[in-house]
Amino acid sequence: MSSDPTTTANGTASADGVLDRETFAALFRRHPAGVAVVSLTDGTEPLGFTATSVISVSAQPAVLAFTINDTSSSWPALSRAETVTVNLLAADQRQVSTIFATSGIDRFAQVAWHQLPTGEPVLDGTAGWISGRILERVPAGGSHVVLVAADRAEIANEEPLVYRNRSYHQLLEYEI
Repeated sequence: MSSDPTTTANGTASADGVLDRETFAALFRRHPAGVAVVSLTDGTEPLGFTATSVISVSAQPAVLAFTINDTSSSWPALSRAETVTVNLLAADQRQVSTIFATSGIDRFAQVAWHQLPTGEPVLDGTAGWISGRILERVPAGGSHVVLVAADRAEIANEEPLVYRNRSYHQLLEYEI
């Protein structure tokens, strides 16, 4: 491999030293990610969207992050919200992921859910959920990285839903 910083592993080069969108997207389509639904309230209305960008940032204190595109219909409410819940979907919740990725529908009318005493919506049947206070929204390209200080969570005994290369998957256990 060349020491030229504009050469990628497969030999394609970028004239300006910036990786092109197609290569970047293709690489991350192949990278598996857990599937979550981020939920919040806008006044009294529950809102939510599917996210595969949820990451653990720090265990002590407990901080997580996710991203949201600036053009998302949920962004205006999220830009004002103080709290959110991240629902980690279970392997049998493919339809839930699809519902929360669809624009222009009442997403919560089609799924079972309840509210925490503090008002955040929580989806039923998930592999677990984490709620918390939004610490910061950091602009990043055409998206925002949202940092959340986790304050409560619930873990269920369900296998997670995984997304890779535009399709859903289940994890298989095997010993190394």
